[in-house]
Formats: sequence, C-alpha cells, structure tokens
Amino acid sequence: MASIIAHFKKLDWIIIFSVLLLVAIGLLSIYSSSLSGDFLNFKKQIIFLGIGLFILVLFSFFDWRVFRDNPYLILVLYFFSLLALVGLFFLAPEIRGVKSWYRLGPLAFDPIEFTKIILIILLAKFFSMRHIEMYRVVHILLSGMYVFLPATLIFFQPNFGSALILIIFWIAILIISGIKTRHFLILIILGLLSLILIWSFLLKDYQQERIISFLQPQIEPLGIGWSQKQAQIAIGTGGIFGQGIGQGSQTQYGFLTVPQTDFIFSAIAEEMGFFGVTILLILFSILIWRIFKIALLAKTNFSRLFAVGFATLLISQAFIHIGMNLGLLPIIGISLPLVSYGGSGLIATFIGLGILQSIRTKA
Repeated sequence: MASIIAHFKKLDWIIIFSVLLLVAIGLLSIYSSSLSGDFLNFKKQIIFLGIGLFILVLFSFFDWRVFRDNPYLILVLYFFSLLALVGLFFLAPEIRGVKSWYRLGPLAFDPIEFTKIILIILLAKFFSMRHIEMYRVVHILLSGMYVFLPATLIFFQPNFGSALILIIFWIAILIISGIKTRHFLILIILGLLSLILIWSFLLKDYQQERIISFLQPQIEPLGIGWSQKQAQIAIGTGGIFGQGIGQGSQTQYGFLTVPQTDFIFSAIAEEMGFFGVTILLILFSILIWRIFKIALLAKTNFSRLFAVGFATLLISQAFIHIGMNLGLLPIIGISLPLVSYGGSGLIATFIGLGILQSIRTKA
C-alpha cells in the first residue's frame, strides 16, 4: 500500500488535472450540441473517459523500459497496426466516403489513433539507437519507410488529415534527433514534389474541392466551403463570454456541421466565447509545457523522443483543428485532442499520457 501511495505522489498531477479540465470542456460542449438530438454520444464519451483514466493509471504502473528494451515487441505491435489498417478496406463500413472505423455494435473502433502511438514508440526506439549516426541517409530513409506504409494506407481510405499528422511528427522527431541541414532541405524538396504528384494523381475530386474552396471561397460560397463559413460565423458571434450553453444559434440549429468532432472549437467559441477559448488554450499550453518538461528531465534518448513525439502529435492536431475552424487551413477532418467526441482518440491519448507518467515515475 505504501508503494502505491508513493507511486501516486510521483505522478504529474498538473498533467492529469489539465487533461480532465480539457475533457470536461469537451463534454460540456457535446452535451450542449446534444440538446437538439439525443445524448448517446455524451453518455459514451463519459464511459470513454472512465476507461481512459483507468488505462492512464494502469500504464503509469507499467515499466516503459519494456518498450525500450524489446524491439521485437514494438515490431509486433507495428505489424498488427498495419494489419488493422489493411483490414479497414475490406471490413469497415463506408461513412461519409471514408473507411476509417470498424463497427462494433453501437461503437466504432478507429485503429488509426492507436497506430499514431505505436509509431511514436517505434520511431523513439529507432532514433534512440542511431542518434549518433543520423548523418547516414539510410537511417532517414528507413525511418521514413516505417511512416510511409501506415501513412499510405491511411491516405487511401481516404484520410489525408491523419496521414499528414504522421508525417509531421516524423519530421519533428527527425529534427530532435539531429538530422543534418542539407538532408532536411532535401526532404523539403522531395516533400514539395510529392505534394505535386499527390495533387495531380492521388487526391480525389472532393479533396481537391476542399482545398480550392479554402483558397478561393468566393467560387462556391454555398458549396464545399459552407461548413467552414458557418464555423467562422459561430466563432464571430461568441463575443467575450459566449451566447451561453445551449444558446448558440449556429450550434443548436444545425448550421454548424459535426459540432462534436471537426467543429467543436467553433461550438465552444460560440457558446463559451473568447473567455472559454482562452481557458482551452491555456490548458493545452500547460499540458504541452509539462510534457516537454518530462522530455527535458528524461535520462534516456528513448523517453525524450517519445515525449517530444507525443507532444508534437497533440500540437499538430490542435493547430490544424483550430486552423480549420478559423478558416486559416482547409478542412481535412482533424479532431481536437481530448475535447472532440471519439472513444478511440481519447483512449489512445490516455495511453500516451500513461506512458509519460511511467517515464516520470520510473526515471
């Protein structure tokens, strides 16, 4: 009992409280947007939160060094994630033109969210073993292949947003690992060439329309850019303190599409105002600061790279989500971590947080 109490004292409670407050804001917004329909998603999100907290505590007791010292375990998890992604093409129902979820009765399981955590673990292990040899191009290419396989499978679902997230935290870990400047510039050039090829041959018509609508919204003001325009209106009408929970016209009357996932930031801004958005951003900033503090205090390259990779995952998803809602970025279907509705994303995030707590308590 004494050891359990000592363990809980070592946990980063600032992380835990900031996470709980972020989830609470999300739950409040999900509850509000459920007033005109049913509360099924609200109830499920509460259950997901309970499962997530249990998993966080469980992983905090788990010794993170098992991952560092067992590369074959990581490879097994990686290949299972690839298998799960391949299975989506054959077993997953098509929802809004995308095959991203396995349907399990009233629940949906998204393997992409868990693939992100597994890939962070794999890259942390890969670069921690080769950090003094990052001058070798072969290591950059091999790490890129680890990312390319799941990113390609995700892209063809099609889910461009999640594939982009994988590439972003791969680049972040490369930079932290000490990639040479000339190699980094070559990657940028190859990335630009890849974007041209993707636009010309791989992007579907509706994906191109989203980007064109973002760049030239006057072309189709009532078409593909409608959702983003309504999101901007919702944010603009929020004012300082918002219209009040359950009182947002865009959220309550259906003008704001998917207010519980892709546009939850706009729903929060409309009903909680600038004050609510500021609290949201402060909580995210505190969370990221504490994660980077774990990275700075880490005694091994593996734990440091995992923390940086996980922080980059949260930052990139939050940045893209908010940018979409503000009209600064095209709509690519990225949810707001810990806030948007979704059991897979919430539980996967709590797994990452649990591993971070393990790193902190067993440093």
